[in-house]
Amino acid sequence: MLKGKVALITGGANGIGKATAQTFLENGAEVIIWDVDEVKGNAFAQECQAKDFKVKFYRVDITDLQVVQKAADQAKADFGKIDILINNAGIVRDASLKKMTAEQWNSVIAVNLTGVFNCTKCITPFMVEQQFGRVLNASSVVGIYGNFGQTNYVAAKSGVIGMTKVWARELGKHGITVNAVAPGFIKTEMIESISDQVLEGMMSRSSIKRVGSVKDIANAYLFLASDMASFITGTTLSVDGGLMV
Repeated sequence: MLKGKVALITGGANGIGKATAQTFLENGAEVIIWDVDEVKGNAFAQECQAKDFKVKFYRVDITDLQVVQKAADQAKADFGKIDILINNAGIVRDASLKKMTAEQWNSVIAVNLTGVFNCTKCITPFMVEQQFGRVLNASSVVGIYGNFGQTNYVAAKSGVIGMTKVWARELGKHGITVNAVAPGFIKTEMIESISDQVLEGMMSRSSIKRVGSVKDIANAYLFLASDMASFITGTTLSVDGGLMV
């Protein structure tokens, strides 16, 4: 589905980002992984290279615009082009409004919102030049409906939805589609600390009665990055197992 395409995935060393990288490689893409976790990033890249996939890891702090621009230029030089950008990297620092610190607010906004802006600003000029591109942004169902104790995370994920709509309007004339994916409760390292009781409660609220897998989200990204989704832009696709039906 993605033969001949080059995809850049932020937060690609773990969780949904890693699953997406694997799925894209299996579907013919060449993959650039950006992450701050050098150990896991390099190990994953080497594992994929051993299977004859074309993939490269770069340590990139997406909160720093100058760092992102330098990394973008290097990735373009190494791969010749960038067709797909997946703004997947994200963190959580949960607390109620009363208890949330300025550091918790700023760190989540820096990664989950400013990081998306930085990466898109630096990568889309390459797409404009070639008059083709796919930008996919990681939002969340909580960015649509809100969630207790996540003022910072919800603000960022709601902001991502807004930026997605703006960029779809601005970049469409250059053959670039921009969409967001809003996962529900997905089994990643982020929810490993959640008790079984809470997880069971999540599953009971889902129409499909299970927590989502990272592959569920990777498949959504795959569809939106493919030619099958060439007439879809500015939308937010909820992948939540019917959590909010």
